Formats: sequence, C-alpha cells, structure tokens
Amino acid sequence: MGARAAPIQNPLKLNLITMASEYASSGEYIKHHLQNLTYGELPAGYERHDGEILSQSLWTFAHGAEEAKAMGFWAINVDSMLFSIGLGVLFLFFFRMAAKKATTGVPAGLQNFVEWIIEFIDSSVRGSFSHKNALVAPLALTVFIWVFLMNAMDLIPVDWLPYAASMAGVPYLKVVPSTDPNVTFGLSLSIFFLVLYYSVKMKGAGGFFSELAFQPFPKFLFPVNLLLEGVGLIAKPISLALRLFGNMYAGEMIFILIALMFGGGWILALFGGALQWAWAVFHILIITLQAFIFMTLTIVYLDMAHAEHH
Repeated sequence: MGARAAPIQNPLKLNLITMASEYASSGEYIKHHLQNLTYGELPAGYERHDGEILSQSLWTFAHGAEEAKAMGFWAINVDSMLFSIGLGVLFLFFFRMAAKKATTGVPAGLQNFVEWIIEFIDSSVRGSFSHKNALVAPLALTVFIWVFLMNAMDLIPVDWLPYAASMAGVPYLKVVPSTDPNVTFGLSLSIFFLVLYYSVKMKGAGGFFSELAFQPFPKFLFPVNLLLEGVGLIAKPISLALRLFGNMYAGEMIFILIALMFGGGWILALFGGALQWAWAVFHILIITLQAFIFMTLTIVYLDMAHAEHH
C-alpha cells in the first residue's frame, strides 16, 4: 500500500480513472480524500506548511490536517456546509415544484414520486408516534430526504469532484457531508434540543426532572436514577450522530481503497471497476437504511418526549 503509484501522463485519462497516481503513496492519497476544505483563523506565531511563520493571526484555508487543528473550534468545513446546504435547497426546490404542479387527477412523474415519499413518511410517523404534533411529520420528511441526499453523494466516484475542484485551485474537497462528524452531530443535537423542549413542554420542568430522578428505582435512590437516566438521555444524540457518521465514513473509505486499484495497471483497474460497481449497488441499500434509521429514531425520541411515565 505504501508503494509509489505509476504516473499517468494524460490529464484527461487522470480525470477518467483516478487521482491516486498524483501522490507518493496510498497513505497520502487517502489522507487527501479524507481532509475537509477548512476555513479558520491561524494564530500569530504559527508555522505554516511552507515554513512561513505568521507575524499576526490569519484567516485562511487550512493546508492539511495540522493547520485545520490549529484553527480550533471556530473553523468551518466549507465543503460540508456547501454540499449540505446545497442539497437541502435542492430538496426544497423539487418538492416545491411538485407541490405547485400538483393536480387532482392520477399523479405522474415527479408528483407521483413525491406523493409516494410522503405516504411512506406518513405511515412511518403513524406507526411510531402516538401523540398529536403537527411538527413531527414534516420534520421526519426533512430528516429522511436530507440525510438520504447527503449519503447519496457517496455514490459519485471519489475522484471526480475533487479533481474538478483541484483544476480550479481548490486544494481539498470532501463531498459527502455525512462523513463529517460536525454535520452528523449538528443534526443529532438539533433533534436533542427538540426532545428536551417537548419533554419540558408536555411534562413540565418538575415532571421531566421526576422522570429522570425517580425511575426506575425507588425515590430514595434518586442519585442512581439520575445518573442512569442522564447517561441514557445524553447517549441519544451521541449514538444518533456516531451511527450515521461511522457507517458513511466506512463506506467512503471502501470507495477510496477501491479507487487505489486504478493506479495499479489495467488488470487491477478492471477488477477495481467491478468492485466499485458492486459496492455502489450494495451501498444504495446502506445510504437508504441509514436515512431511515435516523428518521425513525427521531420519531421515537420525540414520541418518548411526549409520553408521561407513571
């Protein structure tokens, strides 16, 4: 895996096959594809990748993981934001277009697809949510479609968009937002805040605290109850985020490893093409399943927030 890849002279051939041959080792190739395009502030006195020592703090794009780490908490992964927001806008655009063109007759085309999705979401909500809340079904629809679209970016060959970006001078481009833990935690924390809001709204602050402190053991063991229930509560957004991130990150890593085979000659390239196709077909199930799981757990957590335990 550490051997130098054979150079490819024709840039068009490079675009069609892989970028792996540009790197001294497969490790560099993998690191490059897993690096986000990060924008943030480097502190004064920091030594950059090219040896420059900053005399004052500088807002810039990170060149590598070390610079991204030095930028700290307020750095932003521009590529993750760009693709996630862009996919959200795409979702709103097509669903709005379907709503504007909806007719009372037999649906066809986009309207038929959108109605099928809405019926699927509606049946999922009815099966998992036993209370009344007009927010839950639209939220479930948004979560499912948005997560699915972000996951589906994994089906685009790993070198196409990064190569196009490099031609425009962009050093890094990570195109699958759900392989960024910042995105998955942002989604899960939003759901968590809704769970807390409705827990307090439906049960009152006292009722919510009683639920945490006085179950499942007798009331005099409230410290134990509070510890157990508190850990269980905090584990919800963490597990929600890490499940999505872990599965999508692993899938992206497999695509990257398969792409390395294209730099090893025509025999390996043909074998890699077959593997890539097979994994992409299987990955369609994974990206759909992960979106469904994220949506279902969102519905279940909100149902638990509405329920009163006695």
